Amino acid sequence: MSHVLLLNPNVSVTTTTMMVEIAQMCAPPGVVVMGATIESGVSMITTAAELSAAAHEVIAYWRRQSAKPSGVIVGAFGDPGLEQLRAMAAIPCVGLCEASMLEASTGGRRFGIATVTHDLVVSINQRAVALNINELYAGIRLTHGDPVQLASRPEELIESLATAVEQSITLDGAEAVIIGGGPLGQAALALAGRFSVPIIAPVPAAMRQLLRLIQEQNQ
Repeated sequence: MSHVLLLNPNVSVTTTTMMVEIAQMCAPPGVVVMGATIESGVSMITTAAELSAAAHEVIAYWRRQSAKPSGVIVGAFGDPGLEQLRAMAAIPCVGLCEASMLEASTGGRRFGIATVTHDLVVSINQRAVALNINELYAGIRLTHGDPVQLASRPEELIESLATAVEQSITLDGAEAVIIGGGPLGQAALALAGRFSVPIIAPVPAAMRQLLRLIQEQNQ
């Protein structure tokens, strides 16, 4: 039996439960996804300062915990603490943003992002540069209004993201569109199949990447 840790860098246990359920649906028999929630922070990361604080909480959690899973998913789209975690842990570690971008850009596809967090645009853009896929990156299309309030209204969230996805396809030429955010996990699944291009849901993308890395490590 293999155990995967999905570590939520915000304090919402509801979000943790949702992401774990999605990840478990993507897991093969014999792989169990365990959820963990940081103890201090915000219910939804929306700014660069909150992202930086979450990185410290991710590392603090890892130093406290004694169980050693087969791999770790950092369950926030800015991948807070991911590089530090990789340097500390002798197991595969993946982040939602990195995994989504790598999957979306497969085969040289031009890809875009639809998301709700206006103040994280720069941080997300920097991930594309760091992954050396900036030439394939079509940029971000955003919903309107307060992201926390929008995330609390599921039907409105889905339709607002659908508008952003359509803009990414028609205005930016995206051949795949990522729904950018851990708390947007259910909306990402709801949007799959509605468009002419693949919609990349971040939690399944992260789970697929992690399972590949675990398999490679075990070979």
